[in-house]
Amino acid sequence: MSPDLSKSRIFVSAGITDMRKSINGLSAMVSERMELNPLGGDLFLFSNGGRLLKALYWDKNGFCLWQKRLEKHRFPWPKAGDGTIELSSQQLDWLLGGVDFFNAHEELKFSSVN
Repeated sequence: MSPDLSKSRIFVSAGITDMRKSINGLSAMVSERMELNPLGGDLFLFSNGGRLLKALYWDKNGFCLWQKRLEKHRFPWPKAGDGTIELSSQQLDWLLGGVDFFNAHEELKFSSVN
């Protein structure tokens, strides 16, 4: 009972989520705030901006909700203004490992050299 990440897309709900929400509240957030289909088999990630992360996905005939709580440190997490962010499976591994790629150097594009 684990998501097939080769067939699923991974989405982060940026900003702080009330971690008292369970399947019904989080699936409503996917539909309304993220404007995505919670029944499509994709993986949706939520965090309180600290030590708690929840993952929601549809698995053939029902929702699965996983939770991870860190005993030390915090999950790197994007700010609310960042909206919905799609991750690769590699980025998911980095996120769970504590790598803050959300604050990586931004790409610069120039039209000429001075």
